Amino acid sequence: MQRQDTHSKLIGYLLWIFGFLGAHRFYYGKPVTGTIWFLTLGLLFIGWIIDLFLIPAMDREADLRFNAGDTDYNVAWILLTFLGFFGVHRMYQGKWISGILYLLTFGFLGLGVLYDFWTLNDQVSLRNAQRG
Repeated sequence: MQRQDTHSKLIGYLLWIFGFLGAHRFYYGKPVTGTIWFLTLGLLFIGWIIDLFLIPAMDREADLRFNAGDTDYNVAWILLTFLGFFGVHRMYQGKWISGILYLLTFGFLGLGVLYDFWTLNDQVSLRNAQRG
């Protein structure tokens, strides 16, 4: 069985530019280390530099771990990253009620957005599994 490409190395490397804040680690489904990178500026930039070489392995692991399908991870992550406080990423997944609540409450005052950074890959994977 051929594995599906759920995540993009290009998006991973673009997020790596801001990786000292953990963006690429959240994207590849590593929320604990993403949070550590956020709090320590990428382990004082050392871990951030090392990650430049680890992105291909993180991409392969994410492709194996998460379900491909109609809901695209890259679109969901771009929407969360740039419009998360407005709930657009939730509306994209068909979660209209919580999306509208995010819109009205600025992403539940940011806490909902933080929750989604931790869980977006699992949310999309579950949605794709249910549809497939």
